[in-house]
Amino acid sequence: MSRSLVLPGDPTDLEEIATSSTALRRFLQGLPGVDQVGLEHRVAKLGTRSLKKDAKIWALDLAISAVDLTTLEGADTPGRVRSLAAKARRPDPSDPDCPQVAAVCVYPDRVAVAADALAGTDIHVASVATAFPSGRASLDIKRRDTADAIEAGADEIDMVIDRGAFLSGDYGRVFHEIVAIKAVCDEAGAAAGRDVHLKVILETGELRTLDNVRRASWLALAAGGDVIKTSTGKVSPASTLPVTAVMLQAVRDWHALTGEHRGVKSAGGIRTAKDALKYLVLVHEIAGPAWLHPDRFRFGASSLLNDLLMQRAKQRTGQYWSADRVTLD
Repeated sequence: MSRSLVLPGDPTDLEEIATSSTALRRFLQGLPGVDQVGLEHRVAKLGTRSLKKDAKIWALDLAISAVDLTTLEGADTPGRVRSLAAKARRPDPSDPDCPQVAAVCVYPDRVAVAADALAGTDIHVASVATAFPSGRASLDIKRRDTADAIEAGADEIDMVIDRGAFLSGDYGRVFHEIVAIKAVCDEAGAAAGRDVHLKVILETGELRTLDNVRRASWLALAAGGDVIKTSTGKVSPASTLPVTAVMLQAVRDWHALTGEHRGVKSAGGIRTAKDALKYLVLVHEIAGPAWLHPDRFRFGASSLLNDLLMQRAKQRTGQYWSADRVTLD
């Protein structure tokens, strides 16, 4: 499973596809097909692995530190965002050694509240953008949506691809939209004096096949995405282990081809510590230990953090917390 794919070209191909829709299509369609049965069997086998006490404590801390604590509801209020930020800073108020989460993810109009509440920490402020979750808007609106979030304080942007364009074979349109939003991240980030990373949401539940997930992953990486993300959390199925495995293969093989490290974010439907640890095993076995870091692997979640905290307390004290020991999200 750690073996790299037989890639369809070399780094010069990546330069060509940036200017040629024909070359882009040829590159994506030249990617090897996914052996779905073999992949699912391998993923299921990895999912049976158990972690011993010390390794499990380490993995739980890593999982907490890799969480993008998320609230993306129409009813989000400034108070809810401040409460989420407080939890991000001190996930377990009874234990100062409990790690902080990686980021707080909100809608663009709540970014300023999150940035203020997280000031002075290393916790990132992430914002969905580009007409999330549908992606159905003009490129000008998507650019403005992104710039507004960055100007308000976001240092990570989670954009959605145009799935309709992708599924109709208009790969060039999807590619150039990602390029355009990455340019806004770079320009607006420079104006604000900070690096802004771009996460590209593939919405894998709508892509229908693992072959499409592989093509969308490579397209997003070639267009400049810093991280490829499974889903918005608004479509079922959201994140799954087989889908994440394909995306991890993509970033692993991108590194083999270019020397660049890119990340993966699994979002939607990951609610238990047991499931989170399965994902971390997958990261280790497919991409490698270098990806076991919040800069290269993230969970997009809200309720997951509570179960991670309860399992962490069990490992530390030998007793399970009751559910009323953690805040509701």
